[in-house]
Amino acid sequence: MRRHLYDDEHEQFRAVVKEFVAREVEPHLEKWDDQRHVDRDTWVAAGKQGLVGLSGPEEHGGAGMDRDYRYRMVILEELARVYAGGLASSLSLQDDILIPYFAELGTPEQQARWLPDLCSGEKIAAVAMTEPGTGSDLQGIRTSAEKVDGGWLLNGAKTFITSGIQSDVVVVVTRTDPDAGRDAFSLLVVERGMDGFSRGRQLKKIGLASQDTAELFFEDVFVPEENLLGARGGGLAQLKQMLPLERLSIAAQAVAVTDAVVATTLDYTVQRTAFGQPISDFQNTRFELAELQTEADVTRSYVDDCIRAWNAGDLTDVDAAKAKWWATDVQNRVVDRGLQLHGGYGYMVEYPVARAYQDARVQKIYGGTNEIMKHIIGGAMVRAAR
Repeated sequence: MRRHLYDDEHEQFRAVVKEFVAREVEPHLEKWDDQRHVDRDTWVAAGKQGLVGLSGPEEHGGAGMDRDYRYRMVILEELARVYAGGLASSLSLQDDILIPYFAELGTPEQQARWLPDLCSGEKIAAVAMTEPGTGSDLQGIRTSAEKVDGGWLLNGAKTFITSGIQSDVVVVVTRTDPDAGRDAFSLLVVERGMDGFSRGRQLKKIGLASQDTAELFFEDVFVPEENLLGARGGGLAQLKQMLPLERLSIAAQAVAVTDAVVATTLDYTVQRTAFGQPISDFQNTRFELAELQTEADVTRSYVDDCIRAWNAGDLTDVDAAKAKWWATDVQNRVVDRGLQLHGGYGYMVEYPVARAYQDARVQKIYGGTNEIMKHIIGGAMVRAAR
């Protein structure tokens, strides 16, 4: 069945991305995994090529494509073909979460101050929500900011922060009004070099080795008033407003990787011989391939619909939750079965399917666990039935 998501402009953009990936990404994957971060030069090169800042406003150096996610999907697909999961995830954080935060919530002064460098790749941003002992339950956040003359004194700790080591600006979710219930939280922008702001150890993960992840600490960090992002007390509402795009981003990456693994596995089974014939000639292999391809096709169809809905301004939090949990579940199933068809070679890290296996597991955890996604969907169903 022919896919109808893209126009000619998107395919022209794909050629640019493919050339960039071959030149600037694929040769460096092993080095990035070993050093556990992507080189800064690659971020800047991606910015010059127009692969960063797609969602940013044109007046601040972005591409102004915040309502055409198809260009972002092209990038995810081309990165998935070389299994550059760490870079794909880091770029998604910048373009699908942080740049929209500043574009949607920032004052004109804040946008002019931060967006140009974020859209060019000159600066890297992070968002700090998770704390030791606090994951999906954001109301359990303990990091706090006391109002003082001219700003805030920030204290607390965050963990599992993507781009935590390399980030130049960090959007910190913190308590600003302890007794205000859901209105107790605000977003403060902490910048590299602020007194009292430190980074802990770089965390070792099962997968996404090239994506740096760290602990962050705040000890009496003075954050000036002009670094309050959005409305005071509006932190949770503002985060919720941004969640559909974040979850669409995760689902899109899941689909891109799933397609790549199906293609890689098919090629392997056609070339690999056993008992005097290609293993693709065995009935069980063909059954497996058929199931993998069908799961990939059906999932891609729904995520494509979600992309169209996002572009039209119609994507709901429930739609995004469905896409996130289903696509990442399918990704993990397909990667596991694809690895099985590779046999012992699939367990070797130098084989792409092994990298995909390592990187896939976290997809069901971040952006809200898949169990939370089902709770959101089920809750909406029950409310509608009452």
